[in-house]
Amino acid sequence: MARPRHYQPAISRALTCALYHEGKRRQLPMTKLIEQLLTQSLAGSPGWQQATQQYPREMPPLTQRDPSS
Repeated sequence: MARPRHYQPAISRALTCALYHEGKRRQLPMTKLIEQLLTQSLAGSPGWQQATQQYPREMPPLTQRDPSS
């Protein structure tokens, strides 16, 4: 059976470029950088809490922010 499709938002070229260069600077793949940035930004928000209830095993662990990043 086919897996249900999920919404995948489009990201502007300029933002993609910024993510690419920041990923290179931090020596991280863009996917890991995006996951870190979104986790830091959304952790503890109402949306985060809802997602944690819906997908408790799939939510990334919360870690302290790295001020040097």
